[in-house]
Parts: sequence; structure tokens; C-alpha cells
Amino acid sequence: MKIIVGLGNYGEKYEYTRHNIGFIAVDRLASEYKIRINKKGHFSFIGKGVIEGEDVIIAKPQTYMNRSGAAVISIFSDYSLSASDLIVIHDDIDLAVGKVKKKLGGGDAGHRGIRSIIGCIATGDFHRIRIGVGRPHEGVEASDYVLSPFHRDELEIIDGSIEKAIELVKEILKTNSH
Repeated sequence: MKIIVGLGNYGEKYEYTRHNIGFIAVDRLASEYKIRINKKGHFSFIGKGVIEGEDVIIAKPQTYMNRSGAAVISIFSDYSLSASDLIVIHDDIDLAVGKVKKKLGGGDAGHRGIRSIIGCIATGDFHRIRIGVGRPHEGVEASDYVLSPFHRDELEIIDGSIEKAIELVKEILKTNSH
């Protein structure tokens, strides 16, 4: 079994912000595979299904971003999972809008959701799908920027980024199945 976690902040005011690109991506992935993310548990909304022949749990932590690790460790404990079973989809201000990168292992690069997960599971050795949201303009705080919505002219680009992220998740599942 694999767990796919989309990072974001719960609540209507954050719904379509840059920081919630992980939620948006897992919602689209779940929809494609007819997985309903509607069960509450493990500080998350979760759904179970099969993607690329692999049993998966898709989770949207309902903690704030900087407490995402509490949700992940709760799921790990209940299902006897380890870091190699984890795929996290999250925003990345170090990547331009439209860029998507797959990464295995490493540090948190200043991302508080990733920092929380690493702290809770005591390792950074998990898969990440980093979706570029771009950098803020000079004078704009990074925290304000990531909590802002995408500009209208970025929406089509972001749509393509989400599709690329979903393809990378499928690729990881195909090459890392048990």
C-alpha cells in the first residue's frame, strides 16, 4: 500500500491558493480513479482505492500546513507504512509556475509542511512531487504570496502542472510497487 498526501490548508479561504496546489492535485487524481476522499480520520480526509494496480490511500491533512506530519504519522501507525510508501505533492516557490519536479529524499527546503512530515516520521526519504508556484515579487512576504490565489493568466499553466504531477505519481507507483 502507498499513501499519497496532498499538502494544503483546510478551509474555504485557502481553497484555491498557491499553498493548496497539493490538495488540488490529489482531488484531480482521486477523481480520475473514482476515489472518494470523504472519510474523516488521521487528522485528514482520506480515500482508498487502486491506482496503477497499487492499493493507495489518498490523504488531505486537515491540520494546518505546519502540522501535516501529525496526519502522516497517524496513517503510518495505523497501516504499518514507512517512508518508502509515501508520496507527497506540494507547492514550491523555488520553481517557476508550470515547472514540476519529482524528488526522492532530502531536506525541507524551507517548506513547513515537509519539515513537519520529516520531523514526525524521522526521515526525509520519501517521494515528493514539487509543483512550482513561482516566487513573490519584491516586497511581498512568501507567506502572503503562497496564501494568495493564482492569477487568471496562470490557471491554464497550473492545469498542465497538475496533469504532469499526476503522471509523475503514476510513474512512481509503477516503478516502486511491491
